[in-house]
Amino acid sequence: MTKNSCNTKLIAGAFIVLTVSVIAGIITMIIFYKTQIGSMNPTDRPPSVTTTEQPPPDRRLPKNLVPESYKVFLKTHFYHRIIEVVNVTTPNQTTVFNGNSTVNMKCVQSTSSIYLHSRRLEVSDPVVMNRDNPNEEIRSSVVYPGEADFLEIQLNVALEAGGNYSLFLNFKGQSLEYMDGLFLSMYSEGVPEYEGDMEPARFLAATNMEPTFARTAFPCFDEPEMKAVFNITIIHRSGTKALSNAVIASETNIIDDEWEYTVFDQTPRMSTTRSIRRQHHRKYPPVLREEVWNHYSLTKLDQIALPDLNPTAMENWGLVTYQQGALLFEEGVSSLLHKESIAMIIAHELAHQWFGNLVTMKWWNEVWLNEGFANYMAYFAVDAVEPSFKMKDVSVMSDLHTAFEEDALAASHPLTVPPGEIQTPHEILSLFDSITYSKGAMVLRMLADIVGQNVFDRGVNMYLSDFKYSNTDEKNLWDNIQKAVDDDNGVINEHFLFNDSSESSLWWHVPIRFVKMSSKSDFPLMWLDDKPVTKGDFITKNGDWILANVNCAGYYRVNYNPENWDALSSQMEQDQSRIPLMNRGQLIDDAFNLARAKLVDVTLALNLTRFLRNETELIPWMSAMTNLEYFVLMFDRSEVYGPMQTYLREQVRGLYNFYRNYTDHSQVPSDHSSQHSQILAVRVACHNGLPECVTMATEMFALWMKNDTNIIHPNLRSSIYCQAVASGGKAQWDFAWNKLQSSNDTSEMEQLRAALSCSRETWLLNRYLQYTLDPEKIRFMSVWNVINLIALNPSGQALAWNFIRANWEFLSRRGGHSLIAVVARRFSTEFELEELVRFVTDNDLAYMKEEQAVEQISVNIQWVKEHQEKILQWFEMETAS
Repeated sequence: MTKNSCNTKLIAGAFIVLTVSVIAGIITMIIFYKTQIGSMNPTDRPPSVTTTEQPPPDRRLPKNLVPESYKVFLKTHFYHRIIEVVNVTTPNQTTVFNGNSTVNMKCVQSTSSIYLHSRRLEVSDPVVMNRDNPNEEIRSSVVYPGEADFLEIQLNVALEAGGNYSLFLNFKGQSLEYMDGLFLSMYSEGVPEYEGDMEPARFLAATNMEPTFARTAFPCFDEPEMKAVFNITIIHRSGTKALSNAVIASETNIIDDEWEYTVFDQTPRMSTTRSIRRQHHRKYPPVLREEVWNHYSLTKLDQIALPDLNPTAMENWGLVTYQQGALLFEEGVSSLLHKESIAMIIAHELAHQWFGNLVTMKWWNEVWLNEGFANYMAYFAVDAVEPSFKMKDVSVMSDLHTAFEEDALAASHPLTVPPGEIQTPHEILSLFDSITYSKGAMVLRMLADIVGQNVFDRGVNMYLSDFKYSNTDEKNLWDNIQKAVDDDNGVINEHFLFNDSSESSLWWHVPIRFVKMSSKSDFPLMWLDDKPVTKGDFITKNGDWILANVNCAGYYRVNYNPENWDALSSQMEQDQSRIPLMNRGQLIDDAFNLARAKLVDVTLALNLTRFLRNETELIPWMSAMTNLEYFVLMFDRSEVYGPMQTYLREQVRGLYNFYRNYTDHSQVPSDHSSQHSQILAVRVACHNGLPECVTMATEMFALWMKNDTNIIHPNLRSSIYCQAVASGGKAQWDFAWNKLQSSNDTSEMEQLRAALSCSRETWLLNRYLQYTLDPEKIRFMSVWNVINLIALNPSGQALAWNFIRANWEFLSRRGGHSLIAVVARRFSTEFELEELVRFVTDNDLAYMKEEQAVEQISVNIQWVKEHQEKILQWFEMETAS
């Protein structure tokens, strides 16, 4: 699954039932199928169960039974169209599903109980059989232990070690609205996505099984190491089509033509978190790199867009699912840069077909082995498909800075967390964060740079070959890399933390590579621990300077003595081209974050931004604005903000004018990186009140309102829409809202949703917040995004915070925990910290994200106290000169 979503994976029994025309089937095996599902009828919501027993120790399943194969029959009762019933005000629709499952197991340790997972299901009629001795009578009964996630089958005799057994269960459940497990989704025929009343309505059922939702669709051993093969049969209404991980083996209509059976081929050995659907594919991106990562294991790899899905995408083996905006692109309407985002998401999910599906981590504490690899491989995939995107540079910098940001908190976590600390579903979900995705990718990139890409590829190829259809831990990866490398050495570096009073027990052995340059000559790249390097090599004079971590291959920050910092800063002001592009961005990021940790003076970091007046490349600007965003969050309600905006207006003027001829004529340059730079120039210029940018944006939007013809280039719409709504009032807001209601392009809708949050009118923002409570106005999967956007608006932050607290019961089921971290980013006073702590305590939210938010606010409070006056003076001096 992608990082922005919370991020993928394992149910073998996953499926989707899509609305299509009736497919004629061969009438076969009817008696067999009727026998299998004769008792499958709609039921009410399963009743609550009073429990007295305790769940298995440590909230993990015992290891005494190992599943080998499942046979699952599942019947969905929903109608793909609402049936209007005479004299009935409520249309005829149902959310019920039911079915049965048979799991074949190997007993490795004698036991008189079978534990497995089940949530929100009514489970009945257990039948346990000895496959080695079918005549043995084993009586069984269902017991719900103290936790709802567990199910116990109590037996009258003990299963014997080495024996082969099977467990049959009937189950009933309902498809809920939370987009986990088996859920229903609504869309309008011919319209990819809708906001508001769009007809005619159609329904589909889909699954999202990662990380712990397979247990809500059928009772199972829902842990990643308990892999098995799956045989799936879906019973669904005629007029719908069922899809699953494997190809369809047969489709059969029942005699009365109301129901249809779809039988799927057996899957490979897989975990319970890999699901699928079916749509004919064209050609895979080179992310597959089959010459390196072995051949693809299934006979199909389909991709499908859904109107509702959380996360953004899911790497179900053989059938990848996406939010529609993450897959669909329309020439001339969608932003050209939207194609870049789509390419990265697709590459990430396809990489998971190997890293996560074929080879899976043993337990969720090492989920970075899935997500870090998927992020890392996506760079190469997109770079191979579209080298003009330069994703290996842009995405690497983005991932590097994102990882550093979260890794600098003491409440962060290592890549591999002790397994005992990750037990509950919430603890598992908390690991789908920037450390897992971004830091994981950066560590792999550093490793590849140290050992060499070819050696790294060989090691990973052996890793995939040795553990295909199986499970691994990080030691298995390191062992295979070590097989492919001759030797490895390095120096010890300390874990970097914002809070200089915090201590870390985490140490890295990191080889350091650097270059020394002077006005006369450039020295070759050297390793810090190479014998030819002497102390004199680190002495700078007369403008000479040292640059370490060339091209940012290493996952570490670099600090220099003040003289070297000054020399680097002067070099960039005089001729920035002598500093490699990626290092120009990284020097800024290192300096600002070292300043936050009080390892260098904050004015040193600010001095490094002076060269931006003459900089037109994306990466340095992206790095500077990412870091100055922290200054905005801390000071946009203080006297610092005025001179800061004045400074940024002057810094960005050159970049804005560089692209102004394009912008004024609603055109974009052909170079992809330049398109990014143009967008950044418009965004920064308009946000900081550069008059020519504000005038351009308001006039273009007004022209659209006047003649209903949108001439604004899709690339520029996000910034222009936002500025126009921010500068306008009710008329501009209502116009954007109505366009959102009538649009059917996902990229356009995303930009309009964001623009609506830019208003400075608190009553409009409050109305927008209230709309998130109405699914006919804002789809469930968009609720989090809308509140997040409003919270990032200084005019809406307090509104969003109050709204979250007032509607916590509703929001906690829709990403509410992540919202807390977002809304708290601006908190920098003791009063705000006390409010957050009180809310966390009252709602018993002592989890990793909440701990990180509390720590970050404490850092903010101290940082503002120590730096506000000095920063104010620096900006005032710069704008006065």
